[in-house]
Amino acid sequence: MSTAPSLTAKHPSSLRGARLPKWAPWAIAAGSVAVGVGISAAAGLHSSIQWALIAAILHILGTYVIAARVENRRQAKDRVVTSLVWVAFLLAVVPLASLVWSTVQRGVKVLDVYFLSHSMGVVADSETGGGIYHAILGTLEQVGLATLIAAPVGVLTAIYLVEYGRGSLARAVTFFVDVMTGIPSIVAGLFILSLMLMFDLEPFGFAGSLALAILMMPVVVRSTEEMLKLVPNELREASLALGVPKWRTILKVVLPTSIGGITTGIMLSIARIAGETAPVLLLVFGSKFINANPFEGAQASLPLYIYQQYGSGEATAYDRAWAASLTLIAFVMILNLVARGIARWKAPKTGR
Repeated sequence: MSTAPSLTAKHPSSLRGARLPKWAPWAIAAGSVAVGVGISAAAGLHSSIQWALIAAILHILGTYVIAARVENRRQAKDRVVTSLVWVAFLLAVVPLASLVWSTVQRGVKVLDVYFLSHSMGVVADSETGGGIYHAILGTLEQVGLATLIAAPVGVLTAIYLVEYGRGSLARAVTFFVDVMTGIPSIVAGLFILSLMLMFDLEPFGFAGSLALAILMMPVVVRSTEEMLKLVPNELREASLALGVPKWRTILKVVLPTSIGGITTGIMLSIARIAGETAPVLLLVFGSKFINANPFEGAQASLPLYIYQQYGSGEATAYDRAWAASLTLIAFVMILNLVARGIARWKAPKTGR
């Protein structure tokens, strides 16, 4: 008995068409950069931003044309969107990397142990020497006091909104938290300044902490609220079914489950207020000498120190401003790394 010959054996078919090799996007990118540099040189364009934009446009157009010829238009559109994502990523990363590189390059000139352990004292802006110890101390005290005020209030407000908030009061609190999230820092400084003028108070560090706490509070509320919403309701219901009061359920079940995210939000909000200059300029006023008492007398801070040094117009002051900027960036970076470490450490363990 004869069998019909297998059609698939003689004419194998494949659902996959022709595809570009894996190195094709890199080759297209390199060619786009080369052509972009050539066009910029021929046109007399000296700005690196101009030739980078030309290279980006050529890369997107070249990707579409080549992919459409070799593959198909659908795959070409997919590759164009991927190219747009990479171009947007580079547009975001390049300025940030340039900023960090410039700060490191200029800040290391005077950044040493002496600079970190001494204050300006009687050193004039035009003279060499001096340091930022008084500014570091002021920043730590002001930010620390702001955290002691804003963190408990923010966490408790978020607990109210998620666990108890119903009706018009909860909606009003949510509305004002949203408004405060976008409030300019100068407005918070002016609010505290008006209170100082009413009570005839002189500039002091704690006034800056109050303004920073106003800026920090809505960030803590929002981040904590989102973390509490991620806690499964089944955990709450299981605890309540055992007869545990609601306040104890929140304390023993809800907060421990979300403590990693809450701590991360608080750390990121600290990093957000650490670089604020306007409230400190209005309320703390700045000082060249060490003042360890935030409740009496003018006090320095790193953002204000940078502003004052750069505004003096002296070459030595510029070096000190860049070194203080590098210190502030390092401080914020350390806070972000600590926040990531805490989030990873306190993340819920998943089993099989």
